Amino acid sequence: MWVENPDYRTMSSRLRYGTRSNCQNKRKGMVLGRIPATRDLRRIATMARALSSSSATSIHGIHVFHCPDAVGIVAKLSECIASRGGNIHSVDVFVPESNQVFYSRSEFTFDPVCWPRDAMEAEFRKLSKFFNAEASVLRDHCLVDLLHRWQEGRLSVDISCVISNHNRGPDTHIIRLLERHGIPYYYLPTTSGNKQEQEILGLVDDTDFLVLARYMQVMSGRFLESYGKDIINIHHGLLPSFKGGNPSKQAYNAGVKLIGATSHFVTEGLDAGPIIEQMVERVSHRDNLRSFVLKSENLERQCLAQAIKSYCELRVLPFESNKTVVF
Repeated sequence: MWVENPDYRTMSSRLRYGTRSNCQNKRKGMVLGRIPATRDLRRIATMARALSSSSATSIHGIHVFHCPDAVGIVAKLSECIASRGGNIHSVDVFVPESNQVFYSRSEFTFDPVCWPRDAMEAEFRKLSKFFNAEASVLRDHCLVDLLHRWQEGRLSVDISCVISNHNRGPDTHIIRLLERHGIPYYYLPTTSGNKQEQEILGLVDDTDFLVLARYMQVMSGRFLESYGKDIINIHHGLLPSFKGGNPSKQAYNAGVKLIGATSHFVTEGLDAGPIIEQMVERVSHRDNLRSFVLKSENLERQCLAQAIKSYCELRVLPFESNKTVVF
């Protein structure tokens, strides 16, 4: 779903593919698996090459894992993929020094005939329980480019509708675009006393996440709790900070040399959620107010697009109380 403001779009998308499994079953006294011997790994690798080379159809898979740190996690994940003919392309691992937790993101290709989706999910679930995983997320396709490839029909998201607190005329570009793609548009005017949150909840109930692209409304704690899923937001970063009306003009008049944008998860605190992506750009005395504003707005769009791309590719994981791991 896209939620529009006069100059920006806000999107809530329902993913075509994706399974979330939060395994919190605790097993006490469990003995963790050992790392396989070298000859076993060679046998698995040989099998993976043989099976993948004979496959006529390979699918791109991504798996994200978050669990307490232990010996043998990477080996078990690799064995799970390779033993079924999967070909691992990359594995990113992060274990913070201050906290013994394990994060990983694996990209691989597999043959759905040799490894059906139901069997794959079952095997990753076993690993989740074995390692007491807090998150194990699997997706079998991720081709995401927020602003351009969606219009070309190449995004792994379903856009369910557009919600806006700005009423657009029936013959505007955005309305014609939405009508061509059969995407409903809803105009919900907001006031300080009525933010139409209940109406919005009714429209986004079946979505997996929301994006507020400068929606210019603070979502209440009740809304966040009721929705219960991720919400991504974008805001400018004019240094030093300028508050109140027309911050871009304030910053321009103050002669700032650096502008930025921050995309983050939404919490009850204003622009205080865990950061996903940040971008900066230099400005100078050669910029007039128009070029200054254009640079700032372009930066926000790029930052938001990259944040959503990372999120849809399962590159973003929560870390500690107010941070993220972005692979």
